[in-house]
Amino acid sequence: MIESIIRGILEKKGHEIVCIDLSRVENAACHFFVICHGESNTQVGAIAESVERETAGNLNIRPFAVEGMGNAEWVLLDYGNAVVHIFQKPFRSHYKLEELWANGSVTHINELDFASKHERFTSEQ
Repeated sequence: MIESIIRGILEKKGHEIVCIDLSRVENAACHFFVICHGESNTQVGAIAESVERETAGNLNIRPFAVEGMGNAEWVLLDYGNAVVHIFQKPFRSHYKLEELWANGSVTHINELDFASKHERFTSEQ
């Protein structure tokens, strides 16, 4: 699921993608946070819609809840074990989720590395 979420984010040029593995964090609400930001409410909304399309199309999974699409300053997609946070940059800087959940295992997603790995995987099938 995380791969589909990341593909959806990259499709609409989401910035500074971070995946935080919370599976070993006591009392965490889910196993993974995926965090990124867009430059405007239009881009944030487009990223959220792209993530929903990717997960629905590839995995037949829809989020249990979607919050924040009205003003698209911070959109949350709740997939149960994974929660996607898509911010406008000033809101991401303000809430600092990466710092708040730094006791999880934090992975910064490099767009070029992700694309290269995905292309290799696809060509090997």
